[in-house]
Amino acid sequence: MKNSKLIVLAVGGNSLILDEKRKSVQDQYSACVQTCKEIVRLIEQGHRVVITHGNGPQVGFILRRSELARHELHEVPLDSCDADTQGALGYQFQKAMYNATRDWPKKPSVATVVTQVLVDGQDKSFQNPTKPIGSFMSEADAKVHKEKDGWAIVEDAGRGFRRVVASPKPKKIIELDAIKTLIDSGAVVIAVGGGGIPVVAKASGELEGAEAVIDKDLASSLLARDLHADVLVISTAVEKVCINFKKPDQKSLDRISLAEAKKYLAEGHFAPGSMKPKVEAVIEFLEGGGREALITDPTHLAPAFEGKAGTWIVQ
Repeated sequence: MKNSKLIVLAVGGNSLILDEKRKSVQDQYSACVQTCKEIVRLIEQGHRVVITHGNGPQVGFILRRSELARHELHEVPLDSCDADTQGALGYQFQKAMYNATRDWPKKPSVATVVTQVLVDGQDKSFQNPTKPIGSFMSEADAKVHKEKDGWAIVEDAGRGFRRVVASPKPKKIIELDAIKTLIDSGAVVIAVGGGGIPVVAKASGELEGAEAVIDKDLASSLLARDLHADVLVISTAVEKVCINFKKPDQKSLDRISLAEAKKYLAEGHFAPGSMKPKVEAVIEFLEGGGREALITDPTHLAPAFEGKAGTWIVQ
């Protein structure tokens, strides 16, 4: 199709959990169904889509179950939690996509690739871990984990103690060739879930799982660059990016240049852990050869590609 674009679409893990009262697997699937309805509209417009997703809440659930059951079962390492959520969330997307296109004469193939992402074992974040994971714990439990397991522990705003891990930058997507092969076959691919499973290369060249968390948006940006995607889409909780957020002079952005995005980032308009990493991921994509990027919420995906919604960032 003439206007067909290859889109890497990053879905936030929190967008699959609508509120505190709707966190079950079935609740998450219901949210996934709604997102996939919008993705299907993009496919109907002739676009090819690669789906990535967050997994922060889901990994947290697995870690909590593991902690509660540790008196009789082994605990689950963080890299295995990433792999577990890639499979489980990939299955939800596959099922939702199948059901959304079940009446099509030719349904698109949908496949999940459990994806490892190489990080540098000397990344400075390993010396200064800051990413909180898992549940809150007492000071006594925190001391046990620190001494027995070597965990880095911080006190979190008076609410208790939490484990923190490194958040290294993604360097290489190990399964990139497999992802490309599936895309070339016409499949809708789900990959780099949760930013990918962080792995480091040993001196022998063997890969080893790392107790770390990769930012999903930065990994999605790397994937989009490696695939020479036309568009990087970051799906989040708001329709448009704003400057002066929650201030009297708040302003929604419809279309901005790369230079403007870098200017607003430098001025501190985007909060760390919220919009900042999304804008940073977009900047990396555009500086790496990408042409345009979109930030919006799931319900405005299709309208955004018709020029009616979202924030577009362009060269």
